[in-house]
Amino acid sequence: MARQDRLMRLLAALRRLPSPVTAERLAAETEISQRQLYRDIATLRAGGALIDGAAGYGYTLTEDPALPPQSFSRLETEALMLAVGSLDELGDERLARAGRDALARIIATLPDRQARQAMHAIMRSWRPAKERPDIAVDLDLLRQACWDEVSVRIAYRDRQDRRSTREIFPLGLSYSPTTLMLVAWCLLREDYRTFEVARIESLDAGETSFRPRRVELLRRYKALRMAEWRERDAAERRKGPPAADGPTS
Repeated sequence: MARQDRLMRLLAALRRLPSPVTAERLAAETEISQRQLYRDIATLRAGGALIDGAAGYGYTLTEDPALPPQSFSRLETEALMLAVGSLDELGDERLARAGRDALARIIATLPDRQARQAMHAIMRSWRPAKERPDIAVDLDLLRQACWDEVSVRIAYRDRQDRRSTREIFPLGLSYSPTTLMLVAWCLLREDYRTFEVARIESLDAGETSFRPRRVELLRRYKALRMAEWRERDAAERRKGPPAADGPTS
């Protein structure tokens, strides 16, 4: 592994793993010996990275302006380019533009060699965007409500054309290949509901805060969905494989 790539992986591990992180764990994450790890820690410190701790106690990276300039491996740069390019397929122009703007700022901070690599990335997402239903409500307001953890009031029309109005806690947005879904806690039903955002006919800001319940509500939602999927898979396995139509050659 090239020295620069090795140091970048070490910085990434220090940022990602819960602090303080032991030398043993860091060495395993970066696939180097602990002896090499100590040398790399010293190199990063000499370059201006503020890394607290020592062997036997664990290390903590202090984010600081003194850190070396932002840097990525070539594959990491390609992954960022591919991910941002794929945003066009979601039909959310503001989100796609935000991704392009963020990527441009990231590339502007890279060393010249890596910036040139970004310009000549070999990976692209060429899939044409599928036709998606139009969204009538203000997505910015909906995103802000998710971030701020405050309720919204919606008028909704389901697939059977039944209309309802309700106040919900918006927990998160999910982009499927064909539509945008909203996961929410419905105050009317006192239960989880998913809504197709394109079927929301009106959206207004509410006044009920659900902070700090969002994390726990999402955790429970995920656990419920996982249990449902496991039960469905178990039922499919109990059915067994479909009967063959006849002998094949």
